[in-house]
Order: sequence, then C-alpha cells, then structure tokens
Amino acid sequence: MGACMALCSLASCASCLCGSAPCLLCGCCPSSYNSTVTRLLFSFFLLLGTLVSVIMILPGMETQLRKIPGFCQGGTTIPGVENHVNCDVIVGYKSVYRMCFAMACFFFLFSAIMIRVKSSKDPRAAIQNGFWFFKFLILVGITVGAFFIPDGTFHDVWFYFGIVGSFMFILIQLILLIDFAHSWNEVWMRNAEEGNSKCWFSGLLFFTILHYALAFAAIVLFYLYYTKPDNCTEHKFFISFNLILCVIISVLSILPKVQDASPQSGLLQSSIITMYTMYVTWSAMTNNPNRECNPSLLSLVSNISTTEAMPTSSPGMVQWWDAQGIVGLVIFLFCTFYASIRSSSNAQVNRLMQTEEGKGTVGGEEVGKDGLRRVVDNEEDGVTYNYSFFHFHLLLASLYIMMTLTNWYKPDTTTQAMQSTMPAVWVKISSSWLSLGLYLWTLVAPVIFPNRDFN
Repeated sequence: MGACMALCSLASCASCLCGSAPCLLCGCCPSSYNSTVTRLLFSFFLLLGTLVSVIMILPGMETQLRKIPGFCQGGTTIPGVENHVNCDVIVGYKSVYRMCFAMACFFFLFSAIMIRVKSSKDPRAAIQNGFWFFKFLILVGITVGAFFIPDGTFHDVWFYFGIVGSFMFILIQLILLIDFAHSWNEVWMRNAEEGNSKCWFSGLLFFTILHYALAFAAIVLFYLYYTKPDNCTEHKFFISFNLILCVIISVLSILPKVQDASPQSGLLQSSIITMYTMYVTWSAMTNNPNRECNPSLLSLVSNISTTEAMPTSSPGMVQWWDAQGIVGLVIFLFCTFYASIRSSSNAQVNRLMQTEEGKGTVGGEEVGKDGLRRVVDNEEDGVTYNYSFFHFHLLLASLYIMMTLTNWYKPDTTTQAMQSTMPAVWVKISSSWLSLGLYLWTLVAPVIFPNRDFN
C-alpha cells in the first residue's frame, strides 16, 4: 500500500515537472502565483549551477579527484584502464568558466525565445512556466558540451564578457537594493502611522545609524590598510571621492524640495546605498595587482607583512575564498531571491526592471477536491514581469558569479596562473559611480520634472 501511494505521489510530481503549466493542477506544490513559482524555479537553476561551481573550485578538489582509480589523467591508475579525464579542466577556474558559460547560454536561449510574450495565453508562456524536467536536461546538455570547448582563447575572451556582464549586474543589484530600501521604509512608515509610532521610528533610526556606522568604520579601515603615505594614490582617490558622493546623496535625500517631490526618500535608503558603495569600493581595491596596496585578509588578521604573505615569485597562488568574495555571494543570493518574489510599488524601479505593479489577473485561490490549494495562473490578462528581461538578468548573474568565484582574476593560459588586473578595478569602481548617479537621479528627477508622475 505504501509503495502504491509513493508511486502515485511521484506521478503527481512528474506532472509538475513535465507539464505545460507546472503546478497549476498539481498538489505537490505550495499555494502561490504562477509568476512567482516560475521565477523561483529558474533562480533555483542558477543557484544549483553556482553550487556546482563552488564545489569545483574548492581547494584540494583536484587532489581528491586524482585519488579516484582510473579517472584523472596522471592520477591513480587501474591495470588495463586508461585515464581519460583531464582534471585540470573540471576543477579550478576553468570549470567555473565553463559552468557559468553553460548557464549564460541557457538563459540567453530562453531570453531570445520569450521576447514580447504578453500573457500566459501565448504558447511560449507554456514553455516559460512548465516542462522543468526537460529544461534541466537542456542545462545539463549545454554544461557537458561546455567542458569539451578547447582552451585556446576561450578563457581570455570569456573573461571580458564576464567583466561587461558583471558591470551591468552590479547596476541591477543596486536597483534591487534601492527598491528594497524604499519598500522597507514605506512599510515601516505605514506601520508607524497605524500603530506604535515610537517603536517603528526607533527601528528606522537604529538601522540608519547602524548602516552609516558600518560604512564609516569601513572607510577608516580602508585608509589604514589599503593606502600608504607614499603610495596607493588610486585607492586614496577612490575612497575619498566615493565618500564625498555618499555625503552628497545623503544630504540631498533630506532636503525639503526632495522630500516634497518624493516623500518616500530618506536617510534609510541613502545609508544602504552608502554601505553598498563602500563594499564595491573595497571589492575594487582587492583586485589591485599591487600587493603593497592590496594586503590579503590573512596578512591583516595575522599582522604579517604583505611581502611575506604573498611572495611575488608565485603569481599563480591566489586566494580563492576571500572576504569580499563571500560578501559578494551573500549579496548575490539576496538580490536573486528578492528579484524572484518582489512586487514593487516604486514606478521608477518597475520601469527599470521591466515589471508592472498589479498587472495580471489576481484570481482567488484554487482548491482541489483533496482540499489542497493550487498554484494560480495570474497572467492570463497580462504578464507581471518581462520574461525576456528576467532571463537576461539571470544571464548577467551567471557572469557575475563567474567573476566573483574567480576573484575577478584574469586567466593566463601560457603560465596557467590567475592574475589581478587593473581593468577589473576600474570596472568595479566605475560601476559604483554609475550606481550613485542612478540613485541621485531617483532623488532629483521628481524635482527637475515636477509634471511627471514618479510615484
């Protein structure tokens, strides 16, 4: 009896994975809207690829693979069995490049297919919202094929694709953070008007001060450890210039004219943007090839000189798991999850992210004969987000993950080493300036164009 029930359950879930409209008639999925479930599942594909990349780049992974008899070329052998697998390719930065290349191709394919889909009545919407098992097979097939790409110039060319894509994704991250800050401020302000105002205002004040305190502490540490009295001029400029810009946007956000034109603006949003800008500045400085201006985290914690911590005679020795990479992954995970469930009331952010508040059919819950709630198709009259742009956003996220996991190092195929480069530094720092400019525009645009509706 138990086996029969298990088979019935598996058959029910199989209809979710292979059907043309996943989970609309399936009890194995939670109650939610079709648009949200689809975004979460595609984001899960991205996170799954990220997890595989993380495993492949773990220190010592190649050594462990070579212990498997008959697997790696040059590893442990089995009499009569020839080792065919080149473990240099399936681990390390090469594997990350290939895995992220496969994910980028996968999301580019769906981005092209989903151009100008207007509602779930479009036949292509069935592909978007269903057939998950076959999508997974497509992703696996592209990934397997990516590992057969010859080395050649692939890594050099894909490195520059990664830089451009990561630059664009950093801007999208900032847009999502701005949207999150606006939503946070709006909800807490509404709660303050409806209930215990002192408690909610105290919470807003606490987090605003906390964010500014963390940003100020970061600036002090930057000046202490990433600058020298007679060196590191670029770092001094980066820190000082971004500090000035953050002060400007903070002051502008509380000016009476800005508050009148955009009541939802405030110091909470500015504090989050300031803290994010300091992170991007730090991330840029950690890619400086000048080790005197870029001490490793180990040398800072252990109080070891940079020359001892990172000898120049070993250019291929890189620190894969540094603090800025871990912070970058955390921010990436947050933004990816938020982009999948967001329902913003900010008109400017909605236009930038190609979403529309309240669009689509919001029907009631569908309850089956077994009493379980079903996933509701809320896009019969119009999609709630741009399918093509959502996949393009995940494509950029794939490139950002590739650069983050490899610390933005440039592969040198002649020496098999990874090298820090100044272009990566300038891409990151310029993205911070463009991000601050974008946030500045959200503050001044309602003042400059008072006749336009920015709410």
